[in-house]
Amino acid sequence: MELEELKQIVLDQKEDKENIFKSERIIEREGKDVKRFIAHPNILAVLGVRRSGKSIFSYSLLRENKFGYINFDDERLADFETRDFNRLLQSFYELYGSDLEYIVLDEIQNVPRWELFLTRLRETKKVIITGSNSKLLFGELATHLTGRHIDFTLFPFSFREYLKYKGLEVARDALTTKERARLFNELNDYLIFGGFPERFKFGNSILRIIYSDIITKDIILRHRVKMVEEIKKIAKYLVSNFSHEFSYSSLKNISKVEHLYTISKWLSYFEEAFLFFKLERFTFRLKQQILAPKKIYCIDDGIVSTVGFKTTEALGRLMENAVFIELLRRKAYYFEDQEIYYWKDHQQNEVDFVIKEGHNIKQLIQVTYASDENDVKKREIRTLLKASKELKCNNLLIITWDYEDKIRVDNKVVKLTPLWKWLLFRDS
Repeated sequence: MELEELKQIVLDQKEDKENIFKSERIIEREGKDVKRFIAHPNILAVLGVRRSGKSIFSYSLLRENKFGYINFDDERLADFETRDFNRLLQSFYELYGSDLEYIVLDEIQNVPRWELFLTRLRETKKVIITGSNSKLLFGELATHLTGRHIDFTLFPFSFREYLKYKGLEVARDALTTKERARLFNELNDYLIFGGFPERFKFGNSILRIIYSDIITKDIILRHRVKMVEEIKKIAKYLVSNFSHEFSYSSLKNISKVEHLYTISKWLSYFEEAFLFFKLERFTFRLKQQILAPKKIYCIDDGIVSTVGFKTTEALGRLMENAVFIELLRRKAYYFEDQEIYYWKDHQQNEVDFVIKEGHNIKQLIQVTYASDENDVKKREIRTLLKASKELKCNNLLIITWDYEDKIRVDNKVVKLTPLWKWLLFRDS
């Protein structure tokens, strides 16, 4: 590419970003204090699903500094090649000065052999890269950098961020009738349409476009999938059967795919693109865990509601999906050592989430659409108690729609917490 053409794209993109900060509501995102990771020549990789806010997040980290920024998810850069990186660096120097310290390379996975340029660049620069693929740092880059990078996964808005964007502060207790009504209206909206930031700008219809872009750009084109209709069919099945068990064989049976290896490979593509997540069944025997069915969850309830088939049990399952994604978010932002599973015995008793830390089971969680004591099923409590005995864990939680209590059974305490409170306050 020509130098002047690159300079024009860099300036246009900067102007577009600055206009967003001037004209739109931008909130501070949750998570680690990631800016400290670029205090020395280093690479910070901000990963996450497409349209989760990575560009704005990365750009905002350096707004008080002089930095070069380019987003490769731009049709004008479709012909950008490895040899153009030097011209890009020259364009930054000519625009911002040769003493430039910081550089942001947005959606860098779109350029072949980008890792070679980055390996050279990080010797003298403080670099932020973003990408919509969890495997971005594997392969050559990981080999060359030998640990000289930090990765951070950014999720769509949490319910806390959602309310912050809406300008709504919620007290832990003593809500007025009007405050409760507003809170539950917002919670219902969050559960149905999710937390992708762009839906607040373009409306809920953008969710279908986001889903299509993930499937097409981040999966089919990136991995050169030939059986396009079949992989789309598998994706549609998974998004419609979120929070349910599945097996590779069951997915093979609904498609024209001949080999289980292909199904397994496609599932890894979905996970790499942060679209779906598999949840393993907990067992003390590794072989049983490998062979057992998995559960599937989707990155955002809004995609589920927009793309998946509607069911009468949707709200309870949307609650469960939201809880799982929040558990992943907390693991990424705060509790890196935690592992998440589900539990099921041969009698089909099931606990939605098993939280493991080290060698110990830290918490057992059930999710139910319950608004009062009568809605809390005895079977759910009985299952929790059974799992508690087998897994040696007494921290038992049921997340409800709007019921709070503590129930003592067999010398154990089962805590019931409303979903809104659990989502807003991590100690609930």
